[in-house]
Amino acid sequence: MTRILVTNDDGVQAEGIRELARALSELPEAEVVVVAPDREQSASGHSLTLHRPLRLREMEAGWYAVDGTPTDAVNLAIHWLLRERPPELVVSGINRGLNLGADVTYSGTVSATFEACLLGLPSVAFSLEDGEEASFPRAAEFARRFVATLLAAPLEPRMLLNVNLPARAVNGVALARLGRRVYRQVVVEKEDPRGRRYFWIAGTPEWSDDEGTDHHALIHGLASVTPLHLDLTDYRALDRLGELTDRLRQLFGS
Repeated sequence: MTRILVTNDDGVQAEGIRELARALSELPEAEVVVVAPDREQSASGHSLTLHRPLRLREMEAGWYAVDGTPTDAVNLAIHWLLRERPPELVVSGINRGLNLGADVTYSGTVSATFEACLLGLPSVAFSLEDGEEASFPRAAEFARRFVATLLAAPLEPRMLLNVNLPARAVNGVALARLGRRVYRQVVVEKEDPRGRRYFWIAGTPEWSDDEGTDHHALIHGLASVTPLHLDLTDYRALDRLGELTDRLRQLFGS
């Protein structure tokens, strides 16, 4: 029996996670356990709650709500709820809206899989483009087939796949790197009825349509699959910064 932990950042009641859990439950020899935030935590990033206690509530058999972030949910599931038999795979989503390019650093959906990776578990994040043609049941069926394909072979520890689906029916799959965007970000200042200032962070992404990227795959109707890892070291810079290292050593007289 393969135990699959399902989580998200849209909240435990979201349509995307309901359809995902239903579809994955149809896999032969699969046990699905849902542990997810009790409310929307979009753009929460890889945040962990340390300043207050967390509460875990069982909603129904195999379904649990956490009053915290997606990272909290994965931690509680693996270190407490499922500690006697941890999951073999963590699946996050299906997110309402894409997680492309640098957006993965903001995404609670993807950050849940980051946490699984840190804990030594393979994981997959699914996100669905928002639009009139978007269908969570159709996306969940794709996710079921995708996960079944993964489970047909031994899973690599710390494997992390970020999968984005177009709103319309998927007509293929592409391995892709993260795309590049320019975010025309603005801060909008407003005033409340009591005369106090408040601010909205807003903006519109402008994507560079480079071939081989996740964004390029999506606009051509393909599901993008991007392997991610958490080693943020710039190895090219290590080779380039030899001169800087020499100057820094002079600070210590060596």
